[in-house]
Amino acid sequence: MFSLPQLEAFVAVAEELHFGAAAERLNMTQPPLSRQIQMLEKKLNTTLFSRTSRKVELTAAGATLLPRARQILDMCIKTDMDVRRVSSGQAGTITVGYTAIAGQSALPMMLRKAAEGMPGVSFVLRELVSTDQMDGLVKGNVDIGLLRPIVARPGVVSRPLMQDRLVVAVPEGNPILGNTGIADGQPLPLGSLDRRPLLMYSTKEARYFHDLVLRLFASAGAHANITQYASQVPALLAFVQAGLGVTLVPASAMAFAPPGVEFHEIDGRHGMQELNRVDLELAWNEETANPAVLRLLELIGETMPAAGAPAG
Repeated sequence: MFSLPQLEAFVAVAEELHFGAAAERLNMTQPPLSRQIQMLEKKLNTTLFSRTSRKVELTAAGATLLPRARQILDMCIKTDMDVRRVSSGQAGTITVGYTAIAGQSALPMMLRKAAEGMPGVSFVLRELVSTDQMDGLVKGNVDIGLLRPIVARPGVVSRPLMQDRLVVAVPEGNPILGNTGIADGQPLPLGSLDRRPLLMYSTKEARYFHDLVLRLFASAGAHANITQYASQVPALLAFVQAGLGVTLVPASAMAFAPPGVEFHEIDGRHGMQELNRVDLELAWNEETANPAVLRLLELIGETMPAAGAPAG
């Protein structure tokens, strides 16, 4: 098989049609250039140039080889550049897992920063609950996770990314709340939700929110009358829209709430404000060998808001 130096020598002579000019172009002397051409002709068992004392011309075989030799050399150059870009994290593919709420807050910001700082990287986006994201990080199916704090897995590391708060979502007109005396838009004491139909997070797929809501209700001395379960915020808001009950969702969910749903801040008195905190974490496998992931983590550390910044 012919070599790249042989093709480079051939293309230089074919374009210059002069061995001396081609040797100068390649920063070499003429004898080794001639040897490269001779070895190439021997490999192909054909004559590529017609040589006389006055001129050098391509043979029919040489004219056939020239465009293909250029393509091979161009492909080698491009491959070299692509490999270097991938190894530096400037190219490649990153699979990102994210929760429904993170898809409306942290994810767009992360993608904007990535587009600015590493435009050659492509992303595969997968909306997953936090437990499924954690499984994906362990198995290598997910490179980066935007998830809620859950039980850690060996080899998966995380850091706080954003904080949010829960708000109460109720059907428009508050028919379920009855006579609470709370005006539209006013903070709502969780005690007023005592024994009201509560639309709740799944204990398996959304354990973080499930436990947080129960802690808030317990702190307010209210009984959680759970009537429906769902794993994602959009499903819970659909229940509210249908008038089936009330629920607690991150404040950032208000940006994509369906019509027919109203929101109340949770009354922050008696320590409720300190308890009402929703965390979002950035997680990855500490043994990742994807340079683009390492570059993205570096970029996020430089540009994304610190934990404590609002997620909505």
